[in-house]
Amino acid sequence: MLHERCFLKLAAATIAGVAILTASAALAQQVPAAQHRQQGNLVFDGVPPPQAGLAAVLARYQQSRGATFLDWMADGSMLIQTRFGDTEQVHRVAAPLAMREQLTFYDDPIEWARAARSGTGFVFLKDQGGDDNAQVYYQSTAGSVRALTKGSFIHGSAVWAHDGKRVAFYGNDRDSVSYDVYVAEVSSGAAPQLLVGGRQDTWYPLDWSADDSKLLVWKYLSISESYLYIADAGSGTLTALDDSGRKVGIRAARFAPDGRGVYVLSDEDGEFTQLRFKDPVTHENRRVTPDLSWDVEDFDVSADGRYIAYVLNEDGRSRLAVLDTQTKQQLPAPGLPEGRIGNPRFDRTGRKLAMSVETPTAPRDVYVYEVEHGLLTRWTRSEAGPLEAANLVTPELVRYPTWDRSGAHARMLSAYIYRPRGSAPCPVVIDIHGGPEDQYRPGWNPFVQFLVNELGYAVVAPNVRGSSGYGKSFLALDNGVLREDAVRDIGSLLVWIGVQPGFDRERVAVMGGSYGGYMALASLVTYGERLRGGIDVVGISNFVTFLRNTAAYRRDWRRSEYGDERDTNMRIFLDRISPLTNAIRIKKPLLVVAGENDPRVPLSESEQLVWRVRSVGGEVWYLVAKDEGHGFRKKTNRDEYLLTAASFLQKLAH
Repeated sequence: MLHERCFLKLAAATIAGVAILTASAALAQQVPAAQHRQQGNLVFDGVPPPQAGLAAVLARYQQSRGATFLDWMADGSMLIQTRFGDTEQVHRVAAPLAMREQLTFYDDPIEWARAARSGTGFVFLKDQGGDDNAQVYYQSTAGSVRALTKGSFIHGSAVWAHDGKRVAFYGNDRDSVSYDVYVAEVSSGAAPQLLVGGRQDTWYPLDWSADDSKLLVWKYLSISESYLYIADAGSGTLTALDDSGRKVGIRAARFAPDGRGVYVLSDEDGEFTQLRFKDPVTHENRRVTPDLSWDVEDFDVSADGRYIAYVLNEDGRSRLAVLDTQTKQQLPAPGLPEGRIGNPRFDRTGRKLAMSVETPTAPRDVYVYEVEHGLLTRWTRSEAGPLEAANLVTPELVRYPTWDRSGAHARMLSAYIYRPRGSAPCPVVIDIHGGPEDQYRPGWNPFVQFLVNELGYAVVAPNVRGSSGYGKSFLALDNGVLREDAVRDIGSLLVWIGVQPGFDRERVAVMGGSYGGYMALASLVTYGERLRGGIDVVGISNFVTFLRNTAAYRRDWRRSEYGDERDTNMRIFLDRISPLTNAIRIKKPLLVVAGENDPRVPLSESEQLVWRVRSVGGEVWYLVAKDEGHGFRKKTNRDEYLLTAASFLQKLAH
């Protein structure tokens, strides 16, 4: 049986590979040889060279870099992620604004890293060429590196035990589909041991108990349904944290420092994700945060339990709050720049809180808040490149009416708008986020600043129905057969844009990545007469082929969102609404961008769309990176993609 499964997987992979090669050969015949060129790992197909001088102007916006907080080291220094070369790597910073000491050196970027809670060293995740098959590596303080995992399997969610000797993580090594929980001894050569798994489920390790005898694990079904269990660290025996069986969405959880309970981010008592405390022995279940009309998106608890820090997502902007559990009082706000806050974590003393902060006008940096003194200290100072801060644009939050009603009134949706300076009506690009269970959040984006300041575009970034951050009912408004309702929201946005005096409704383009790529394509199909063109980056062109060909370990998640293509009626619906089926209606110029190693939205989704649109006379610029996956993470590749996008949008604006 095992040999048969392996043969079928190999046969399927071979057929898919032949299909891609066949499509690639057909595409190569659709454009003149002069417009087909390869530059390093990038293949440009039907892409004309940019206008003279454009690259030099854009280059000024491509020199910035940021710093992302990863973890505190046991000695009080910290690990950060930043880029000195082509990719982001792990660095160590010993004190505020101290030198950045680079610790990892790879061609591929490091995805994440965690430091040992005691002792030395850290673990990090890295894949190959964007294939998503991240392996877990342990690096000692001396610099030696040992792979804890191997093979073409995905791994993640690495969590250190308090003893500094073991790390738990998930992996799909067993069957390439399920996420099982493994535990590895970092200093031995022994293979990781399977602790929780055995069925086709998705498990994540979240935290170790204070004595390392238990592991908090998360069984994930969808964004709106998941369950928490406590696993015996020796036997893997599972005990449900909550045996009520209620269907709730869980975002994060960790043990209380005293081991008596668990802190959980869930939406169990309302529309929004709130922080709760659960005691599995006494069955206490209480809300820690006030009754809020926004999601709590992350949190941490100090080592002694005295302080709880949590981050609110208020219409896409972050706000930090710190609660003193003894006095039951909120501490004064630390005065962080207004933008996005990520990964708040207390140090070992429980008195210093580190986090990443970025704004639309400043790249990501690391700040530390000393809670007992109310002191905010900047630990890194990243470079914005040769850009003048005074020329950078802060987005405006607006709301526009959509096509349906919520209660007695028109449903209102939010959008962030970056406006160029000047009074003449300007061209507009609608930038649609991916997910779809995601949200546009204003942060550092030099390319947006380039579009506004150099090409004169207004950039409008909407949060259509199905976006996260606005309650679980809103999140479900685009599920399954409701998919086209989100596309109608773009139609409503086009109506709104059309009556704004500062916008030129005859010069509107649309762009998006991943699910946002599908939305861009669907908008060109449905509202093509109102659009100049569009950009599709690693987007879905046909839901049926996407669900069949996406990586097996994520297929059921996507079915819960988009619908199950194995059901005949759903398959007919998904095929009907797919851009590939309606490619003849895409009559405006299109830029398609893809990564050859993408396991999420496979290359075939882009190949088949480009061939189909060209076969009916459509104009398509096509860019493929041979060493990237779901998005371009290497600076040299990303720079060329952005230059291509800039050239395309420059053409549409005239």
